[in-house]
This record gives sequence, C-alpha cells and structure tokens, in this order.
Amino acid sequence: MKPAPGTGAIALAAVLLAGGCNYFGRDFARNAPQFPNAPAVSAQLRPQTPNAPGATPPPVSTPAAAAPASAMPAAAAAPAGPSPRTDYSLAAHWLCKPGKANNACDVNLDTTVIKADGSTSVERFTPNPNAPIDCFYVYPTVSLDPFTQSDLVPGEEELNVVKAQLARFGSQCRIFAPMYRQFSLGALRARMSGGEPVPTRGTPADAAADVDDAWAWYLANENKGRGVVILGHSQGSGQITRLISTKIDGKPDQAKLVSAIIMGSTIQVPKGADVGGTFKTIPVCKSPSQTGCVISFSTYRDNVPPSANASFGLNRGETEAVCVNPAALGGGKADSPKSYWTVFGRDAGRKFVAGKDVTTPFAATPGLITAECVRKGNHHYLEVSLRADPADPRTDDPLTDVMAQGRPDPGWGLHLNDANVAMGDLVDVVGRQAAAWKMQNP
Repeated sequence: MKPAPGTGAIALAAVLLAGGCNYFGRDFARNAPQFPNAPAVSAQLRPQTPNAPGATPPPVSTPAAAAPASAMPAAAAAPAGPSPRTDYSLAAHWLCKPGKANNACDVNLDTTVIKADGSTSVERFTPNPNAPIDCFYVYPTVSLDPFTQSDLVPGEEELNVVKAQLARFGSQCRIFAPMYRQFSLGALRARMSGGEPVPTRGTPADAAADVDDAWAWYLANENKGRGVVILGHSQGSGQITRLISTKIDGKPDQAKLVSAIIMGSTIQVPKGADVGGTFKTIPVCKSPSQTGCVISFSTYRDNVPPSANASFGLNRGETEAVCVNPAALGGGKADSPKSYWTVFGRDAGRKFVAGKDVTTPFAATPGLITAECVRKGNHHYLEVSLRADPADPRTDDPLTDVMAQGRPDPGWGLHLNDANVAMGDLVDVVGRQAAAWKMQNP
C-alpha cells in the first residue's frame, strides 16, 4: 500500500507529543543536530514549581532531576541546594511494581497481526504473574514538564512509554519501573533548537540518585536472590549503563544479572572482542541461552545511514560500538523480526492496512522489515530494510523517523523505533535467558 503523501515520517513537534515511544535520548544531546523549531512545551500537565533563586528544591512529592551535566541546556539560573532523596518504599514512586494498584504495566497489549494480503487476526497478550525472574527498567526522555527536570508524578507520557517498551516483558519477568527525576524533553529541545531555556528545578544529580535509590530498594526488599534483566532506552540506557558500571560490573550483584538490554545508546568493546570497554567483565550476548551478558543496538534505515557525526552506534578510537541484533544474536540478517508497532499516538492518516481500522493498541506486520547489524563508515548499528509491495493493501512503511528540515535526520536514525523493531524477539530472548539462569541457579 502506498503511504499518503507526507506521512512516511512525522515532524519533530508531532513526535514530541505523540505516543509513548516518541522521545529523545540525553546521552548524545550535545552532538545532536540543531532542529529549526523552538521549544513548544507550554502546557503544564500538573502543578509545577521552579526553584526560587537561592532556594532548596521542592519536597520529594514534586521535585525534579536532570540528566548528567553534559546534556544540560543553559537554563534559567537558579542556585539550588541538595535535593531530598526519593522514598521508593512508596508505591506512588513506581510506574510498575508487583502488587501496585493502578500498575502502569497492567494494560491491554493485544495486537492486530496484518499479513501482506491485508488479512488480519488478533494476538492476545497474557502476562505471567509467576515469572521466574525480574526486569528493572529505566525509561527514556519523555517528560513534558516545562522545567529542566521532571517531577515524580506520572503523566500520560510516562504511562505510554512503559506500555510501548516494557509491559510486554511481563510474560517473562516481574516488572519494576521507578519514576525518576529525569532531564526533561522540553529542556532537551531548548538545547537542541537554541531556543529560550526552560526554568531550572532540582539538580543534575537527582536522576542518578533516584535510579540508584530505586535499585537499592529493589535489591533490599524485592530481589530475594532472583535473577534480573536490567533494561532501558536513551536517557534510561545512559542511567542503567552508569548503574551497571558502578554497582554491578565486577561486584557481587553481577551474579544476579540475567542480561542487560541497552537500546538507543552506545556502549563500546575493543575491536574484535566481546568484553572490555564500557563494561570490564560483562560480555556481549551471542546466543539466547547465554546469561550475564549485554544486548545493545541503535537503529537506522538502510537508505538513511548515520551521518559521520551521529553518536548512536559510533565507534571511538580502538573501540567499537556494540550491535546485537535481537532477532539474530549470533549474527546475520533477520528476515522477519517480531516487530510491534504502537497504534496509540499514531497519526490517524497513517493506516496499517487499506480499508480497515486497527482497534488494538499494537499492530504487527510479519515479513515487512528485515534487520541486520552492519559496519559502515565509523558506525556499527542495526540496519532496517523494508520489503514492501506497493500493490498489496498493507502499509509499505510502518517506521517513524526523527525529522529535521522536512527530511529524516541521519543524526538520529530510527531512534523512535529502537524498541519496536524486534520487541517480540527481545521478549523471546529474555524467556530463554530466564530458563537458562534458573537452571544455573536452582
């Protein structure tokens, strides 16, 4: 099916306000291309209070925190003292946690499966409340709070991102997803566009403090010797990379690590090696039954490869960016990765199949894309290719690009779809890793 004119990708402003999978990362903000539009985050989703000059940040019920200083925009100056720590014994500070009322991961994940001939069926999702391992997740840059750092009150953007990226893992693991005081999307946009800075709230150290405190609370109160997958995307990937490097790599808690899934970020290994670099003792995953290893990738179209200065998938000196294809851990091309595309938040003009409305929150298009880790230029990344037939009724292009000046931006690639392109394969891998870890740790 031919796409409607101008709907093959969406502009930046629409991306920022669409469904839960539409967000940007903080780790590479300083290298991101400059977008032509100014910040457009004006609506307050909740009561918001910036730091007063010389004041301590607000109490923990409404505070906020930023990404590392390297990603901070110049913000409206407001000196701040240390922020209060977040109490993760409170259920309100978790998006997803077993037994939590209004659990953000307890959502409808049913999927309309669309074949090339346009025929459809519905795949129902069933979680496993008795899953043998846990998943600990840190979400990407999604907060629409109009300050440098977010608060700890979930908005629609946080709820949507765990629905898009995380909840499906509930068939294989118990899910833990803390709220944290992240560097906000508005602050990131202000930096990238060169527009007016957003007001300061909280301190740059709050995000890392929150992630560390949530992890410590989980270990002390919920883990009880269980294996755990640690996963994230973009800003969340930056946080879990730091957490693993400082709290797990080479330390006793490494024995609990089933795997790490680091999406839309770049970790490094020495060229020709599977271990070393970002993590000193945690190897790259090579098979679904391997445990204690890392899966990492960043995604680009085959016809929009990364620009020379694109940070996602960039090699550095004698080290190379890790790329593990979730649909082919041992290498090679996956001819039909198990993609799950979000229907919620999608432009109504972008139909998945001609003449039909998809009413489930997700859609799948088996065989429409391929995925393969490739080395091109100074990058190592997951390359996605389309296998579309303009004559059939199914969409030819389900992908979502980051747009700059009316064109897909090769500095960002398919950052918005990192988690979508092989979500089903990631879930399957975690299931096999869980079984292997349980055999090793009866």
